Amino acid sequence: MNHFTRLLVTTCLSASAAAFAAGDVSDYGNSSADPVLAATQAAFAKKDWAAAQNGLQQALAASPQNADYHNLYAYSIRKGHSPDMALVFKHYGEALRLNPKHRGAHEYVGEAYLMVNDATKARQHLAALDKLCFLPCEEYSDLKKAIAAYEARRKP
Repeated sequence: MNHFTRLLVTTCLSASAAAFAAGDVSDYGNSSADPVLAATQAAFAKKDWAAAQNGLQQALAASPQNADYHNLYAYSIRKGHSPDMALVFKHYGEALRLNPKHRGAHEYVGEAYLMVNDATKARQHLAALDKLCFLPCEEYSDLKKAIAAYEARRKP
């Protein structure tokens, strides 16, 4: 890869990471183009997990093959009060069945595995992200930090 191509790739990836950090709920495109993602983004910004869950449930009824909706539905359940982890894993699993390269689902399911004290499975998703990310990506970095924090808390 020549210097110009490397610079172009790095610039594009940095812009994508900045957009995600600025509040995009997905790294799959422009959330304003999808009213479900826009509404989910607004609910997430207010930490209104119930509103996000309700909107995503309706969206999934209409579009059950949408990996992004499954991923975000699982995330909203996981972040909410008293999460049903079986339901969380079901929807992350469905997101990954529909799109095995879904970086967000790999990151979030890895974090969910840490919630149930399964660091081995979290590391498996970190390894998957390592293969999926051409250059270090935010999902990989975030899950790696979460695993490190989890392991630091577990040490006597």
